[in-house]
Amino acid sequence: MRALVYGDVDLNIIDGSAIWAQGVVQALRVAGVEVTLVLKAPVKTGRLVDPLERLSGVTVRRRPEDATTSLTVEEAAGLLTELDAEEPYDLVVARGKRLAVRLTATPLAGRLWTYLTDVPQTVAELDGKTRGELAAVAKASRFLLCQTEELRCHLEGVLHKAAGKCVLFPPVVALPEGLEPTEDKTPGRPLKLVYTGKFAPRWNTYEMTGLPRRLAARRIDAELHMIGDKIHNDKKDPGFSRRMRVALDSTPGLTWHGGHPRAEAMRVSAGCDVGLSWRHPELDASLELSTKVLEMGALGLPVVLNRTPMHENLLGADYPLFAATEDDVVDVLAEVTDPEVYALARRRCLDAAKAFSLDAAAERLRTYLRQAFPPPLREGSGRRTRVVVAGHDLKFFTRLLDHFGSIPDVEVRVDRWPALGSHDPEVSAELAEWADVIICEWCGPNAVWYTEWRRKHGRPDQRLIVRLHRFELYGAWPGRLDIDLIDQVVCVSPSYAELTRKMTGWPAEKITVIPNWVDVAQFDRAKLPGARYHLGMIGIAPWRKRLDLAVDTLEELRRHDPRFTLFVKSKLPWDLPWIWNRSEEREAYEGLFRRIRRSPLLARSVVFDPAGPDVAAWLRRVGFVLSTSDDESFHLAPAEGMASGAVPALLPWPGADTIYDRSWIHESPSAMARDIAAIVAEGRWDDERARGHAELARSYALDLVAERWVELLRPSAAAAAARTPTTYPAQAPSA
Repeated sequence: MRALVYGDVDLNIIDGSAIWAQGVVQALRVAGVEVTLVLKAPVKTGRLVDPLERLSGVTVRRRPEDATTSLTVEEAAGLLTELDAEEPYDLVVARGKRLAVRLTATPLAGRLWTYLTDVPQTVAELDGKTRGELAAVAKASRFLLCQTEELRCHLEGVLHKAAGKCVLFPPVVALPEGLEPTEDKTPGRPLKLVYTGKFAPRWNTYEMTGLPRRLAARRIDAELHMIGDKIHNDKKDPGFSRRMRVALDSTPGLTWHGGHPRAEAMRVSAGCDVGLSWRHPELDASLELSTKVLEMGALGLPVVLNRTPMHENLLGADYPLFAATEDDVVDVLAEVTDPEVYALARRRCLDAAKAFSLDAAAERLRTYLRQAFPPPLREGSGRRTRVVVAGHDLKFFTRLLDHFGSIPDVEVRVDRWPALGSHDPEVSAELAEWADVIICEWCGPNAVWYTEWRRKHGRPDQRLIVRLHRFELYGAWPGRLDIDLIDQVVCVSPSYAELTRKMTGWPAEKITVIPNWVDVAQFDRAKLPGARYHLGMIGIAPWRKRLDLAVDTLEELRRHDPRFTLFVKSKLPWDLPWIWNRSEEREAYEGLFRRIRRSPLLARSVVFDPAGPDVAAWLRRVGFVLSTSDDESFHLAPAEGMASGAVPALLPWPGADTIYDRSWIHESPSAMARDIAAIVAEGRWDDERARGHAELARSYALDLVAERWVELLRPSAAAAAARTPTTYPAQAPSA
């Protein structure tokens, strides 16, 4: 693998963005990738660049010797395109929104691993132009690398094209050799405080210079060590730069170390007792995580910082060194001289930093590389397998399309039908003639058309695969198919495979089971506070989804504990004319909504959220995912809930026990409510959700399901499918 890396950053200045460039190069190299790093600015100091040039497998492309200016966005895009044209790269890691937007119009599109931080961090700031630009970036990117979970959820919520492409790539902390923290450390006398990074008003660096004096007034001897040489010229505060420099040069108890290579800066920090990352409240809403906080934690330094949801998630709500004001900072620094307080804060920071090590970053990248670059379909074959996927609604097939398209010897084209029975026959015929394998997603008019085309024009070496969902089985289309012209019919569950055999009379060897997929890595996210009291339901229309039974469950729970809430993510029935125009459906929903509105137990406890692809972010608030339907072929919602770390709770719709372990299935809403209440009250929620997550990962994980589909693409697919049992090993032995 070869990677081209460019960040719209200046590696002469030690700040978070420059450290990012160093970290991503190091992590890619540890992951086994050869890296070319292109520099934006002429090298004035080799503090960050020199260590990278000494790494085997890393090439640093410096600016020409006579260059005096940094690359513009336009120049950077041109240079990256030229380098790729000389010898194409497998992936291109780019940081910076303006650069990423420019690269969407180059041959690098599709191979971009875009790292976004400089994006609007509130919905109010996201105008139409920016939304369009980010949508183009998402479309052109294989992955969107997000520094924090908060940024990932924000992007998915405001930009639906980002859903499924956003992956975590947090800051990388690589300790220089010999700086591993000791097991035990106590606060020194004097107490040594340290700050590293840029000097700017919102970073409270000028206010920090007063800490030795204020601590002395509390009879605490303290020193302040400040490392860095970038002093901002702030337009809103023209005098800041001068005040900051005077304070650095002349404040008693303050040692200004100036700029240093990263390793040396960390050595100076390691000799101190407490790190400072206290900032102005305006930065509390930031979706970025300070690399310096993590570096200090890795060195064994507890850090003073603002209390924010992100920091609470990182260090715990009871972390003792949160501070909002300068008085707070002085108070917590006085408390940290207590060895017990110091030991607690130090341990929290050390433990938090472990997830950001160089090895952890490299393992993340290996996972993304395996996903982006699966092995070829046929080793040693020079010919590509041509695959057409045809259908009107590909929402259940999107990630499989991505996977097929990533296989080096597979070429994928899509015959996208505008509606269930609407398409361009000339386009479909052209694609059918081109294809080696045709996959009809849904067994509807598309399957009928392609079987008829195959009867008249098909080749002996061509294969036709049809995936059948619930609703087609009760339509007329399966009866119009000639099963002899179809190589495989794929059903998503054993019960529907059996029902398909009974209703159609098709041979058993023509029917195979490949379950729906869940991208476990996308859904596996930290739960928000209070999630154990939150029920979730995804999709409530048509009526057979039985929202009323979920409401029964909620009502029973709230009789004993008013903390329980039901969250619903769905289109509402009046948004779907085919449902709302049916009087029996409309009357049923109207009656249910009246019941919710008029009930003291329910009126403020059912929350409706809009449908959308940001399900993984939405599930962070949900502790139990309900499936109360009359009938399902698979029902993906409980599986997605399990991947998210929620506990599934199902009613016994036909076939549920062939897909999910029987221990998750309850006989009635009352029984479901009793079990949910017991899991929470007895402190078993974490154990139960871990069990559900493990079950899901071994049965329905995207990589496992994708491999089953890849087997169908191979020439020997028909024989292999015939040997595959139709009972999918989904569940663990029942408890």
